[in-house]
Amino acid sequence: MSDFGTFFLPGPTEVRREVLEAMLAPMLPHRGAVFEALFARIQKGLRPIFRTTRPVYVSSSSATGLMEAAIRCAAPGPILSMVNGAFSERFANIALACGRDTHVVGGDWHRAVPLDVVERALRERRFSAITVVHSETSTGTLTALPELAALAHEYGAAVLVDSVTGLAGVPVETDAWDLDFVLTGSQKALALPPGLAFGVASTRYIEQAHSATARGLYFDMVEFEEFAHKNQTPSTPAISLLYATAVQGEHIAHETIEARWARHAEMANMTHAWVGRLRDDTGEAFCVYAPEHARSGTVTAVALPPTLKGDDIVKGVAKRGFVIGGGYGKLKSTTFRIGHMGDHTPDRLALCLEATSDTIRELLAK
Repeated sequence: MSDFGTFFLPGPTEVRREVLEAMLAPMLPHRGAVFEALFARIQKGLRPIFRTTRPVYVSSSSATGLMEAAIRCAAPGPILSMVNGAFSERFANIALACGRDTHVVGGDWHRAVPLDVVERALRERRFSAITVVHSETSTGTLTALPELAALAHEYGAAVLVDSVTGLAGVPVETDAWDLDFVLTGSQKALALPPGLAFGVASTRYIEQAHSATARGLYFDMVEFEEFAHKNQTPSTPAISLLYATAVQGEHIAHETIEARWARHAEMANMTHAWVGRLRDDTGEAFCVYAPEHARSGTVTAVALPPTLKGDDIVKGVAKRGFVIGGGYGKLKSTTFRIGHMGDHTPDRLALCLEATSDTIRELLAK
């Protein structure tokens, strides 16, 4: 069995050898024409993925860094946080940690936060920004962004989007949907090593950011904007990871982002159908945790019958040569997760699902 295509964690995901080998390129000064050419090459790859004509900011940090940046650089005023899982809860906690007056709506991990709930909050009070996790990695739930962005702007609020397990796996139309700030991490559907975060801000957001009094230094998006137009980063970047990003951007361009979205949709549908067959074959209460109309194309959380524990399944699958994810947060023991994202293929996913089926049958037989 090939080593590639056995790592189905919901991030970090598997990285192709060509991308890993790109990091062997020599060091170079990050102030100069050679670096600027590399940065321009990265922009050429990333802008079509974000579906934007705006500069893509490159941060040598995890995506959490740009989550904090989105909050710190947002216009003054209270923050409305949509919470329906562990990572949307983190976004709200970041807003609180940054000293922002933060109001939470939602709280039900079984679904996306309904728009009428959001609108009710917007009617009662003016908010400067709304935080939302597009693809909630802990539950596999997808939140529709176009309708949310239109609603937010109707009430004068910016929409700040964590699309860490969304972007490059499911459609994200940064410009067409008029999103104010979109961020992702390198280690998810982009199929890069961990260590970089990417973000795009609207011109409206950057104009408002000038009035933010607590932008800080390292994650000042006004400065990121200025340097990006010069094909530079404000501070020393992770150069080896930038080489990898350039190579992967060209790989995705060759595949096309539309084909990438379609491949992810096929793998998601495969996984959801597999869960249904597992339920029918075993007579046990297996189900996809996310509601049918709001499922992510990159990660599936599978709810378990009370006779099984997520960790036992993860360990059993590992013995068969595949890595999948356990449940996250309060769902740790009652779910497991499969990350069908990045450069994985349906053929390799089928082998992972087969190994998971065998593990579950073995556990049920005990």
